Amino acid sequence: MNSLIIIATFLISLVIGIIIGMIMRKKVAESKIESAEKESKRLIDLAKVEAENLKKEEVLKAKEEIMAGRQELDKEIKERRSEIQKQEARIIQKEENLDKRSDNLEKKEKSLDKEYESLEEQKKDVADLYQKQMDELQRVANLSQDEAKKQLLIEMEKEITTEKAKLIRDLNQKSKEEATKNAKEIISYAVQKCAADHTSETTVSIVSLPSDDIKGRIIGREGRNIKALETLTGIDLIIDDTPEAVILSGFDPLRREVARIALERLIDDGRIHPAKIEEMVEKAKEELNNIIKDEGERAVLETGVNNLHPDLIKLLGKLKYRTSYGQNVLSHSIEVSNLARIMAEELGLDAKRARRAGLLHDIGKALDHDMEGTHVQIGVDILKKYKENPLVINAVEAHHGDVEPQTMEAVLVQAADAISASRPGARRETLEAYIKRLESLEAIADSFDGVEKSFAIQAGREVRIIVKPEKITDDQMTVLARDVSKRIEDEMEYPGQIKVNVIREKRVVDYAK
Repeated sequence: MNSLIIIATFLISLVIGIIIGMIMRKKVAESKIESAEKESKRLIDLAKVEAENLKKEEVLKAKEEIMAGRQELDKEIKERRSEIQKQEARIIQKEENLDKRSDNLEKKEKSLDKEYESLEEQKKDVADLYQKQMDELQRVANLSQDEAKKQLLIEMEKEITTEKAKLIRDLNQKSKEEATKNAKEIISYAVQKCAADHTSETTVSIVSLPSDDIKGRIIGREGRNIKALETLTGIDLIIDDTPEAVILSGFDPLRREVARIALERLIDDGRIHPAKIEEMVEKAKEELNNIIKDEGERAVLETGVNNLHPDLIKLLGKLKYRTSYGQNVLSHSIEVSNLARIMAEELGLDAKRARRAGLLHDIGKALDHDMEGTHVQIGVDILKKYKENPLVINAVEAHHGDVEPQTMEAVLVQAADAISASRPGARRETLEAYIKRLESLEAIADSFDGVEKSFAIQAGREVRIIVKPEKITDDQMTVLARDVSKRIEDEMEYPGQIKVNVIREKRVVDYAK
C-alpha cells in the first residue's frame, strides 16, 4: 500500500514538473522571440539608412559621369564642327575651280568649233585642188586615173621584184655561208671518223677450180649434177666461159651464196653426185643462217645499238646479201648509223636514237623481195611488230621523205643516208633510171615561163637553164632559180644535191658599113 502511494506521488510530481518546465520553456521562447523581433527591426532600420546613403552616393557618381560625358561630347562636337567647316571651305574652293575650268572648256570648245570649221573649209579647198591637179595631170599625161594606177602598180611591182630578188640573194648568201660552213665541218668530221670501203657488188659470184678437169665432174653424166645443183639452189652455173672458174649467176644473193658454199664444199670433198649435192646444199643453208646471225650481231656490236630483238638482228644479217644500186645494204646501214651518231654528238642531240634509227632505216630491204610494198613501209611494219620506239619508227619512215620527220635525229638519218649513198663509187645507177632522171630535170626546168633551153649536166648534179632576156630580168633570175630548186626538191628523188644554174645572155650585133 505504501509503495503504491509513493509511486503515485512520484508520478504526480513528475507530471507537475513537466508542466512547470513546459511553462517555463514557453516563457523563455516568447522572451527570445520578442528580443529577435526587436533585433530584426533594428537591423532593418539600419539597412534602410545604409541603403539611403548608398543611393545618394550612386546618384552623385552618376551625375559626375554625366557631366564628364557631356564635356567630352561638347569637345567632340566642337572638333566635328571645325572639320565640317574646313570641308565646306574646300568644297567651295573646288566648286570655284570647277566653274573656272568649265568657263575655260567652253572657251576651248568654241575655239575648236571655229578651227574645225576652218579645217573643213581647207579640206574642201584641198579636195578641189587635188581634183584640179588630177584633171590637169590626166590632160598632160594623156592617161586616165585607172591607167595611171595600173602603170604605178607595174612600176611598184618591178621595184618589189628587185627588192625581193636582192633580199633573197642576201639571205641566201648569208644562210648558205653559215649553213655550208657548219654543215661542211660536221659532215667532214663525221666522214673522217667513219671511213668505209665502197665496192659496187654484182649479181654473179665466181668459184675458183683447182683445174679444168673438175668441170666435167660438176656437169656430171648428161648434166645431171649441174641440173641438180641449179634446181636445188635456183642459181644458173656458167662453166665454159672462164678457165678454172665457175660463174654463179642469179639475182637472189642468198641463193647465190648457198650455191657458192655448197659448190666449194663439193669441190673440196671430191664426191659430186645428186645425193651429195643435196646434202651439201642443206649444210650450206645451215651455215648461211649462222653467218647471217653472226653478221647481224657484228653490225649491232659495231654500231653500239643495244636491246635489239633477235629477229631484227637476223634481218640485219640478211642485209649482208642485199644490194642497192650495187652498194651492200648492211655496210650502208652501219655507215649511216655511225654518221648519224657522230653528227648527233656534234649537234648535242640524242646519239643513241640517231644510231639506232640509222642502223634500222633499211631493215625492210631484207624482206622486200618476199613481201608486197616498199622497203620503207615493210620496215615500219616490222619495227611496229617488235614494239620499237615510235621516234625511231618515224625516222625510218621519213628517211625518203614519205612523212615529215618529227625529230632532228630523223633529219640526220636522211642526211647520213644521202652521204653514204652519194659517195663516189658507192652506188651505180642503171642507164634507164639515169636517163629518166636527166629528162625529169630538164622537163621541170622547161616548164617555167621564159625558159629558152635547159641542159642536165654533170651526171644530173647540175641543171643549166638559159632564159629569154626579153622576158626574164636579172632580178627575176634569182626568183626563177629558187622556184626551180623548190620544184626539184618536191618532185624528184636524188642523192646529194643538184645545182640550178640560170643564165641570161643578151647580145647586140651591129655592122659598120
